[in-house]
Amino acid sequence: MRYLALFIVLMLIWLLFTFSLAVSNLIVGAVCAAIAAAIFGRYFPRGSRMFFHPHRYFWAVIYLFIFLWECIKANFDVAYRVLHPGLPIKPGIVKVKLNVQGEMARTMLANSITMTPGTITIDIIDDYIYIHWIYVSSHDAEVYSQKICGRFEKYIRRIFE
Repeated sequence: MRYLALFIVLMLIWLLFTFSLAVSNLIVGAVCAAIAAAIFGRYFPRGSRMFFHPHRYFWAVIYLFIFLWECIKANFDVAYRVLHPGLPIKPGIVKVKLNVQGEMARTMLANSITMTPGTITIDIIDDYIYIHWIYVSSHDAEVYSQKICGRFEKYIRRIFE
C-alpha cells in the first residue's frame, strides 16, 4: 500500500510540474514515479492510507495560509527588531512540550518553526522541542508554547493524526 500511495503522490507532483496530459508525458511520469516508488517506497511512512483522506488536504491548504500569515507577521517583527535603534532583542532557548504524535507531524512542526523568522528548532528530545527564539517575551511555559507553536500544532494534528 505504501508503494501505491508513493506512486500516486509522485505522479501528481509530476503532473503539477509538467502541467501536460500528453501521452508521452504520462508515460515518462509513470515510469519515473514507478522507479522512485520501487526504490524509496520502504522509506515512505507507514499508515499511508492517510494520504487517501480528502479532509487532510483541506486542512493542509488551510495550514498553508496560516503558515504564510505567521511568516509575514514574523518577518515584520524581525525587521522591526533589526531596524530599531535600541535593537530590542532578548534571545533565549525555550523548551516546549509537544502535543503532536508521530514522526511526520513532529518534523513538520519543527520545520515550520524553523522557517518562521526569529525562531529555529534546535532539537527534539522525547516529548519536548527546544527552540531558539529571538525575543523570549515570557518565562511562563504555557504562554511561549502558545506563541511559538500553538496555531501550528492544531492544524498539523488534523493533517497527520
